[in-house]
Amino acid sequence: MNQSSQRNPEANPSDPAELGPAALVRTEAAALEALALRLEGQMAEPFGRAVELILRCGESNGRVVVTGMGKSGIIAQKIAATLSSTGSPAMFLHPAEAVHGDLGVLLPGDVVVALSASGETEEILRLLATLKRKGDALVSFSCNLNSTLAVASDVALDCGVEREACGLNLAPTASTTTMLALGDALAIAVSLRKGFRAEDFAELHPGGKLGKRLAKVRDLMHSGDDVPVVASTTSMTDVIYEMSSKKLGMATVQDEGQLRGVISDGDLRRLLEREGGAALSRTAGEAMNAHPRTIAASELAATALAILEERKITSLVVVDANQTVEGVLHLHDLWGVELI
Repeated sequence: MNQSSQRNPEANPSDPAELGPAALVRTEAAALEALALRLEGQMAEPFGRAVELILRCGESNGRVVVTGMGKSGIIAQKIAATLSSTGSPAMFLHPAEAVHGDLGVLLPGDVVVALSASGETEEILRLLATLKRKGDALVSFSCNLNSTLAVASDVALDCGVEREACGLNLAPTASTTTMLALGDALAIAVSLRKGFRAEDFAELHPGGKLGKRLAKVRDLMHSGDDVPVVASTTSMTDVIYEMSSKKLGMATVQDEGQLRGVISDGDLRRLLEREGGAALSRTAGEAMNAHPRTIAASELAATALAILEERKITSLVVVDANQTVEGVLHLHDLWGVELI
């Protein structure tokens, strides 16, 4: 046998580090499954109280202040970011900096979420007296419900794990994974109770690929002089000129700003195939599609993309409730957008 493949005879065969990377991941997965069972059982009630505290905090314009030291602090930063991006204003407070003046950021009505696997992290415990004096609610994530932090909390949530995934059962691995998952669960539960919508998410994520996916039609459409416009009495020669100059492959047929119909490249091609040169004697009103697919400016870009793909068309006219044309959205404007 290759010497490098021999197991250490003194190693614990249940040690995930000895069993390989897959066992490490399964150790963390088992910790998450145990957390899920607790959330369905004994932790359902305290978790619900934590949700209510954050909801009441938001109603009074308070914030969620998340704190933690070391690895727990890194998880705390992510939880604060997730809360903020799902409609619950939140910030990270470094506990060591807090006791040197940063506690001034705490306002009456805030909720503090403190992360400490042991529940005995000195920097966290030094905050307790000030939190009690200010009257801010305290929610804790810890692996020991008998710890100083858990006992001092208004709501104590259990992140306990059977073992860490590291070979020494010391480095925060499975425990930080459960903290992260519990923070995500808390943020999403609060956002659902608030009725947080895709449109709200879009307002908070204007940049990058995600921002474009959640952009509104009004953000991407062509408007003003970029919209190809002809009247119902316009000759087909002038219609072709307008379509060519605006380069959207179509023209809106409007009378006094009201949409009457649309002429697309496809409509023009089919007309020429049927009537040949005689087609040029037609007016826009005679050649148009009088029932084009339209969309409101407030709709999501992803919704527009779904319509274009379903109808196999390349553009949508953007109208208001009175059928007044506000713009045109072309398939090219939606490159990079994904269906929701």
